[in-house]
Amino acid sequence: MSFQPDRRLSLIFLFAGTLFTSASLMFVLQPLFGKILLPLLGGSPAVWNTCMVFYQSLLFLGYLYAHTLSTRLPQRRQIQVHAALILVSFLALPLALPENTVPPTGSNPTFWLLWTLLLAIGLPFFVVSTTAPLMQKWFAHVGHHTSHDPYYLYAASNTGSLIALLSYPFLLEPSIGLDEQRAYWSIGYGLLCVMIVVCAGMLSKNGQSGDEALENNAAADEPGLYVQLHWLLLAFVPSSLLLGLTNFISTDIASVPLLWIIPLTVYLLSFVIVFSKWNDRLHPFMVMLQPVFLVPFIAYAFINPADLPYWAYLILHVLAFFFAVMVCHGELAKMRPHTRHLTRFYLVMSFAGMLGGMFNTFVAPFIFNGIYEYPVMIVAALLLRPGLKQSWRKRLLLQLIFPAMLVVTGLGLYAGVENLLDYFDVIVIGLMVLTCLTFAFRSRPVAFAALTGAIIFLALGVHGLSSHTLYQERTFFGVLAVRESVLTNEQNQPEIYHELFHGTTKHGAQRLPAALSRIPLTYYSRPGPMGQLFSEYDNSDQNWTIGVVGLGAGALACYAKPGQQWTLYEIDPLVVDIAEQPKYFSYLSQCARNASIDIGDARLSLAKEPDHKFDLLVMDAFSSDAVPTHLLTAEAVKLYFRKLKPDGILAFHITNRHLLLKKVLSIHAEQLHLAALIQEFQPEQDMPLVVATDWIVIANKPETLAPLSVSRLGNWQKMPLYFDMKPWTDDFTNIVRIWK
Repeated sequence: MSFQPDRRLSLIFLFAGTLFTSASLMFVLQPLFGKILLPLLGGSPAVWNTCMVFYQSLLFLGYLYAHTLSTRLPQRRQIQVHAALILVSFLALPLALPENTVPPTGSNPTFWLLWTLLLAIGLPFFVVSTTAPLMQKWFAHVGHHTSHDPYYLYAASNTGSLIALLSYPFLLEPSIGLDEQRAYWSIGYGLLCVMIVVCAGMLSKNGQSGDEALENNAAADEPGLYVQLHWLLLAFVPSSLLLGLTNFISTDIASVPLLWIIPLTVYLLSFVIVFSKWNDRLHPFMVMLQPVFLVPFIAYAFINPADLPYWAYLILHVLAFFFAVMVCHGELAKMRPHTRHLTRFYLVMSFAGMLGGMFNTFVAPFIFNGIYEYPVMIVAALLLRPGLKQSWRKRLLLQLIFPAMLVVTGLGLYAGVENLLDYFDVIVIGLMVLTCLTFAFRSRPVAFAALTGAIIFLALGVHGLSSHTLYQERTFFGVLAVRESVLTNEQNQPEIYHELFHGTTKHGAQRLPAALSRIPLTYYSRPGPMGQLFSEYDNSDQNWTIGVVGLGAGALACYAKPGQQWTLYEIDPLVVDIAEQPKYFSYLSQCARNASIDIGDARLSLAKEPDHKFDLLVMDAFSSDAVPTHLLTAEAVKLYFRKLKPDGILAFHITNRHLLLKKVLSIHAEQLHLAALIQEFQPEQDMPLVVATDWIVIANKPETLAPLSVSRLGNWQKMPLYFDMKPWTDDFTNIVRIWK
């Protein structure tokens, strides 16, 4: 009797629904637990990237488990083992941080973060990560008429990931707090486990007939080592490119909230498309369009960045990323093996994803002092275009000679030509012409990638020269750079000064002449809000105890008086190293030799201080352009006022290009019955290095702020009232509602 395949749609809905639910839970858990962890680590973008490494590593282990289980054990034993694993995983619920969890303060917290994630969510995340390959493998044995090619179910999995990713910041986070999110996640996890049990029941019922159907298919060739290495590279490069782009746009384009969602959305969308039935028709167009778009991308993103708003740069980079991952993942989907080797295929993919994350998190920060893994992976993606094998074998040396000569010529000019920047326009025009030339090599991936890589390398070198960077280093918390710039001073003469940058955001500046080097500048200038504050309280602050959260270049320290006690809180040890080196900045060495510096997250450090210690507490903590969220919650404000004396003042720096931070603090002041004033300062045009800046001062009583409210030095105003948002707490924040 011949086998009759099952054609029920309900079977597809069951397995697709299980994959959808699993992926949704995975991508809700990632931002959910990241939000729990961020308060401990200052909100650095590296926290997200390190979490991604953990998720990718556990995903690989889950895929390895699914591969081993489905290839080594009979179906009944598979079901038994997986059921036991699910039962054990319930011991990890409800989701929570281990007790007494405190990150290291003087060293890189990466390994601490990975260990904390493993203890807190390792088991349930592992179970969720096994679902995609295991359910597809089981579906291949249930005897459905599409069981011979279950890869389309992977589109359901990635659709779940995509919807969860987009719904979290725009639907879940603004609506419910963390405690409710954790409770709902546990309920969803229970539902997933029930669905897995039902799928296991279908396998147990139909497994024998499904096996018979698979045997009727043509014998599957064993994928060779070259094929598996090709899978590895096609998955590794997009994974690394994803994290590289996320880091790049967060530090070098704009520190915009939720910006990391965009690259990850594109990444997941590419999987949805390439593992659908559309890929065969779309893939040739992606391959054709990639080099067309690459020319303007390289020209305007690397060679000659125009004066465009950040969103225009963002579109350029995201489109280039989209074509790169669509070509790589499209090739990967074309190379998918017979169902018999399905779990091995996914195992190699997950291993490559893990390697990509590890490269960006553990290797790149130690070998690069900037986000250079990003352009490296742009070039690698071009190398993986169709035709690589033929290009590699045919006239390889001829393809590499011209790019090599170009790099050697560039290095020769750098070493042998004085005032190379005098020829900046000529160099830029030459590189743009060469970029147009790359289009001719689009069918030869080796030549295409090598020439593009040479152009990007030279462009980065030229712009590095033009930025006059004295020092640049990369840490867990981002890329810090000290740059030399020139201003026109009061005598209309050029004058050199130093600037401190975190990503693209200026975190301080100092003039170098001895008579001017003690003058606080930028956001801390004497004409600005902080100068006004210290001036108004000049007669009463002789013996104040002052705390400053966020060191920067150390400019605020030059308001210090001999009788005052200053404590400076800084999370990044490298910022302290830079601020303490007089060859870069001399504020600390000149003005605050006796100030104590506390390294670590400021909120944790302040919690250890005695109550009622400070007369003035200045909150000036920024990660690039963003204030870490956990420093803005109601619990944080209550902590600050426990550490302030009854007549103490809280000064909050809220200058921001993208967020209306005054809204958050206004609601706190209203809810906690505090007096608050705001000044949105605009400097006069003839003030060198005095910039527009926004500050809020808050106190227990209006009388404390009276000297400022009647001051003629600045325009201090009462805080506006807002009624359209709940107060931010450690359990609830809503970034979307404070976008400008």
